Amino acid sequence: MFSNKTVIITGASSGIGEASAKFFISQGANVVLAARNIEKLDNLCRTLGAKAIAVQADVCIENDCKLIIDKAIEKFKGIDILINNAGISMRALFKDTEVSVLKQLMDVNFWGMVYCTKFALPYILSSKGSIVSISSIAGWRGLPGRTGYSASKFAMQGFMEALRTENIHTGIQVLTICPGFTASNIRNTALNNEGKQQGESPRDESSMMTSEEVAMHIAKAIQARKKTLILTTQGKFTVLLNKFFPSFMDNIVYNHMAKEKDSPFK
Repeated sequence: MFSNKTVIITGASSGIGEASAKFFISQGANVVLAARNIEKLDNLCRTLGAKAIAVQADVCIENDCKLIIDKAIEKFKGIDILINNAGISMRALFKDTEVSVLKQLMDVNFWGMVYCTKFALPYILSSKGSIVSISSIAGWRGLPGRTGYSASKFAMQGFMEALRTENIHTGIQVLTICPGFTASNIRNTALNNEGKQQGESPRDESSMMTSEEVAMHIAKAIQARKKTLILTTQGKFTVLLNKFFPSFMDNIVYNHMAKEKDSPFK
C-alpha cells in the first residue's frame, strides 16, 4: 500500500519518528525526515538509502515547517502522508514551573503540528492522503506533573477532531494516535520546572511498548483509514474509566504518577 507514497515525519531523529521512518522505507515509501538534529538525520538517511531525505527544521518556527513541505514537493512532487510526531514532555508541579516552559510545550506539540498541517494540507487534499498526529493518553486524561504536556495534547486532539469534521467529504484521513507509555527518548528530554532537560527517565523503559511496535500500529491505522487509535491496555482502561469515573481516576492517576522515581509529589 505504501510503495512510492511520500511520507513526511517530524521528530524523526529518534523514538517513534525514527522507527516509523524505517518501517515506511521497508514498505517502499519515500520518506522525508525532519528534526533539529541534522547529524542524526543524515546518519539515518545513509542507512535508509536514496528514498529518504533529511530536512533540518525546528517545528516551532513557521518557516521551517514550510521548508519541510517545500523540500518534499521539490524531491518527490507530492505528499501522501504527514505524521506530526515532533514533541516534548515536562515533569514538574505547575506551582513550581515557569510559564515559559508551558509555552515551549505548546510551541512544539501544538503549533508545530498546526504549521506543518497547514502547509501540507493542499497536497494531502490533492492525493486524498492522510494527516496523522501523535498525541498521548495525556490528551484524554490530564496527568499531574505534566500540565503543559496534557494541555498541548488536549489542544492537538481538539484541533484534529475539528479538522476531521471539516473534511468529512473531501476524502482525506485525519487520524489521531494516542500511545500509552512507550520506550522512547521523550522522558529523558522532558523539561523540568526551569525548562531544562531532566536527562533521565523516571520510569522502567524496558516494560513499555517499543517504538517499533507503535510504528507498525501507525501504519496499520493509516491503511485501515481509522480516525482514532488508543494504544496499550493501560491506555485504553485509563480513557474508559476516566469517562465514567473521573473522581475515582483522580486518585488512581495521582498515586500512579507519585510512584515515579524522584516524583515531584514527594
